[in-house]
Amino acid sequence: MSHPRFIDREDERSLLESRFESDRAELIVLYGRRRLGKSALVREAVRGRQDAVYWQATEETPEVQLADFVAAASETFPVIEDIQRDWEALLRALGRQDAVVVLDEFPYLVESDDALPSKLQRVWDTHLEETGTSLVLVGSSISIMEDKVLTGGSPLYGRRTATIDLPPLDLADARQFYPDDDPDSVIRAWGIFGGTPYYLQAVDPSRSLAENVQSQILSEHGVLHNEPEFLLRTEFGIREPQTYYTILRAIATGKRAANEIADFAGVDSNALGSYLSKLRRLRLIERDIPVTANPNSTRKSRYRLREPLFRFWFRYVYGQQGKLAQLGNDAYEQVVDPTFNDYMGTMFEQVCQNALPSVLPKTYQGIGYWWYQRHEIDVVGLASDGTLVVGECKYTSRKMTEGDLSDLERTASQVRWTPPNGADREQHYCCFCRAGFSDDLKQVAADRSDVSLLTPADIVPGDGTE
Repeated sequence: MSHPRFIDREDERSLLESRFESDRAELIVLYGRRRLGKSALVREAVRGRQDAVYWQATEETPEVQLADFVAAASETFPVIEDIQRDWEALLRALGRQDAVVVLDEFPYLVESDDALPSKLQRVWDTHLEETGTSLVLVGSSISIMEDKVLTGGSPLYGRRTATIDLPPLDLADARQFYPDDDPDSVIRAWGIFGGTPYYLQAVDPSRSLAENVQSQILSEHGVLHNEPEFLLRTEFGIREPQTYYTILRAIATGKRAANEIADFAGVDSNALGSYLSKLRRLRLIERDIPVTANPNSTRKSRYRLREPLFRFWFRYVYGQQGKLAQLGNDAYEQVVDPTFNDYMGTMFEQVCQNALPSVLPKTYQGIGYWWYQRHEIDVVGLASDGTLVVGECKYTSRKMTEGDLSDLERTASQVRWTPPNGADREQHYCCFCRAGFSDDLKQVAADRSDVSLLTPADIVPGDGTE
């Protein structure tokens, strides 16, 4: 079994290809954090085209960058060799050819020439906008892409015709990289490697999940052993961003409320917001609020790591590199295995939330967590037909019982939610459990239409094979 060459991204690829075929000028912005496969996506979209220039910038001087771009562009359009080495002149010439021009790693260009966005704005307004050219700006530095291209103060604001903020692959597509096909193993692999293409490429499908984790993450020679550290250094500079490390470790180990994070990290609570804001901007953490709350007015917040590999790394690798090196090939068994089911609890909740529309098909206004004082529900779906869907998730070796359902019903009675359009409120209870269900709970579910019992086999989507 080998890795597939290119997985999914069908919507994004179709969008790019359709814009390339349009008769009008297109300014497309493709961005997202590192390792998500932005370059692979855009290369796939221009594959086989005779009118496309794909060029990836490097961290060099403006003169070298221009020379390299000309060398790449002249392979498709030889006339470019005779054009003045100037971005406006070069793009005007390519615009006359209705070319598809991809500038990958666009932030490197901006860092070497801060005036470049203004130059692009000028050539777009005076020439390219009246052509059939497509200009694609690709970048991994979210802050630069937002500040210099997307936000209201940027010179290119209002010019873009399409924006792709590339997400990780979803579970249905990522599972094709995992070593095992059984649903529980898929969920466990998701809880570590997630859906980031670069991380998935590191997985050896001929080896077990434990062997992959040992060789690729825990081993000091593993390709992912220092991955989070590399990404953070890239985003925050050469100096080790200790405060960001500590905040991420706090969240990875279960400190999700702002006061808990601040106490763990030793950061003043008033200063914490700035750190959290930057980490959210980099798509590294996400803010959860009770799904029934108004996001514009509620002060209730919890934070979680968006990238499973980061959560795993800060839980099991960060600060333990010496111990892992000493344990060698026994590191997974000694460090990870004893607490892995506990680690997977939160990951299982997220998988169940994501699966809710498929296991209980409805139109949902919102899906997420809910909490109030000491009450908490793992999965809550607010359906437009007036149904409040509530779910309890158990990633343990113990089967769920009728008592667990009774607890869920009592907690659900505390949820304050008014269905839309005056619909009558109904409730549906979902029990998600890795180990299955007791006979008494199975009998209750058989007698009631408002109870669903769901195991990993019900939650994990099919592998898409024929």
